[in-house]
Amino acid sequence: MASATEATSGARTPLRTMTETTPTALWNDSADPTELATAIGWGAVGATCNPVIALAAIRGDQARWEARIAEIAAERPTATESEIGWLVVEEVSLEAARLLEPVFAEHRGRNGRCSMQTDPRLRRSATALADQAEHFASLAPNIIVKIPATEVGIEAIEEATYRGVDINVTVSFTVPQALAAGEAIERGLRRREAEGHDVSGTGPVVTIMVGRLDDWLKEVVARDGLDIDPAHLEWAGVAAVKRAYTLFRERGLRARVLAAAYRNQLQWTELVGGDLVLSPPFAWQQRFQESGIEPTPRIDEPVAPEIIASLERIEDFRRAYEPDGMSPAEFDTFGATRKTLRQFLAADEELDQLVRDVITPAP
Repeated sequence: MASATEATSGARTPLRTMTETTPTALWNDSADPTELATAIGWGAVGATCNPVIALAAIRGDQARWEARIAEIAAERPTATESEIGWLVVEEVSLEAARLLEPVFAEHRGRNGRCSMQTDPRLRRSATALADQAEHFASLAPNIIVKIPATEVGIEAIEEATYRGVDINVTVSFTVPQALAAGEAIERGLRRREAEGHDVSGTGPVVTIMVGRLDDWLKEVVARDGLDIDPAHLEWAGVAAVKRAYTLFRERGLRARVLAAAYRNQLQWTELVGGDLVLSPPFAWQQRFQESGIEPTPRIDEPVAPEIIASLERIEDFRRAYEPDGMSPAEFDTFGATRKTLRQFLAADEELDQLVRDVITPAP
């Protein structure tokens, strides 16, 4: 790990080299204030969060947040456990947003944002997602809101963008999801522009959860007994990001591609150099800092044809890699989508339980 002096002095390290010599932005995949402050010292200019990450941040300082839960419950005697839990998530996110305010001002809205994720329990209603996104965006000027790249989510992404919300698309693993989301953001921006709104200070991003795509394909290979070189499976998410990045530029989409959910070093070294966002968890940033690797622009270097050919033997890779591999109606049934939504819903349930233990403790 880089020393505290390196983190605060701006000494040249692998991540700072990347952020100072290429257009690639670094965001921290955590709202933990200590981790985020250190990552900012390494060149991070944003933060992402989701129900799992928010719960981890709360558990990381549980005594403090349990006391705050008790205060909120006393202040709001009719609030449900879920409502209290999400008010705590808002406070966790706003702490991170405050740390990023100087970056937000410096970058005029394109960076310096903290992500808040819409409640996955609202995933069946585009209106409910857009309404909650609008609420979250009202909490601080540098909030960016996560909406899933599901069929309903694509509708909500356009509507929330039209209302002036900056979007970070989540629960997104594939090129067709990224393109559908990027195009929904474009429609929303054009609607705002048609009404005379200035969109120059927006900073939408479209996430591809690279490691979660890899995870799912490994499950498929094991389930179906496919003979695929295990090393090739480490490249699937990288290939999807590279292809989406190329297509976004070709189609003039204004949102940036964002890579998240890291599982290997390739998901850093192979994606450096473009105008996109890399958002590794803090532990992966530590590994990258310790690696001694000099980041070299490689985003435009294609994945080896023999690796792509190997991966294309997996039907779900073809669905993930080809721009028309899935329709929006199929996004919800993609394996990685189902697994991730269920994990986020489980984190919601854990947060409810944590609140319940505070306001209705066991006898």
